[in-house]
Amino acid sequence: MSSAGSSRPRIGLPYRTRKEELSGDFAKLEPYISALRAAGAEPVVLSLGLSAGHLDKIASTLDGAVLTGSPADVDPARFGAARHPATNDPDADRERTDWALLEHCFAEQKPVLAICYGIQSLNVFLRGSLVQDIATELTSLVHEPEDEEFAPEAFHTARIEPGSKISQMSGAAAEVRVNSSHHQSIREPGRDLHVTSRAPDGVIEAVEGTGNSHWVIGVQWHPERMATTDALAQSLFRGLIRSARKIPADA
Repeated sequence: MSSAGSSRPRIGLPYRTRKEELSGDFAKLEPYISALRAAGAEPVVLSLGLSAGHLDKIASTLDGAVLTGSPADVDPARFGAARHPATNDPDADRERTDWALLEHCFAEQKPVLAICYGIQSLNVFLRGSLVQDIATELTSLVHEPEDEEFAPEAFHTARIEPGSKISQMSGAAAEVRVNSSHHQSIREPGRDLHVTSRAPDGVIEAVEGTGNSHWVIGVQWHPERMATTDALAQSLFRGLIRSARKIPADA
């Protein structure tokens, strides 16, 4: 583990899917890497093909983790549900990697920022459940663009809970504008997760860990895509790095 405050914290970053890793499709990891570097971290891209022992050894050298988005969906069997017709195929290697990272980070109190698929993975890891298809189960608000080739994301507002970590990062804003590119979301929050943001239709947009000593934030939007222009997106990555360096939030 890097010494607090002196070097760039090492932040684990799993590939989005095993298929993308094997095909050399690196493009959609680049925004995460850039956002982490801008915040002062050393991104450590993690193969989804590592053995359990090798992954544990690498995890022990990390100071925190970012769980990335993914075109896969978490296997609904993990939260005791039948598969919805609109649910995408799971990626067993990604799930195994996320679970190992989360086991380590929770055991060692290392910070976690979980993004889009990542917030869903975090929630299921903590025994929560998911809405498998927002459009047919919940709402008419657009959370996923119809044609991602030409419009990779939609935008909508999100209400922020006063007093939350995200509220502090947003300058105590009651509402923020976020991008949106997902068809699943949290249904029942997992153990020790507190909902801190919702879209106007009630879809959960952010959660935070309830343990004050452990920095855990999940967001349903994509701050890595907004990190060059959006203050809250930048604050999320800086908050992760400050926690990895063990710098108090009010310092």
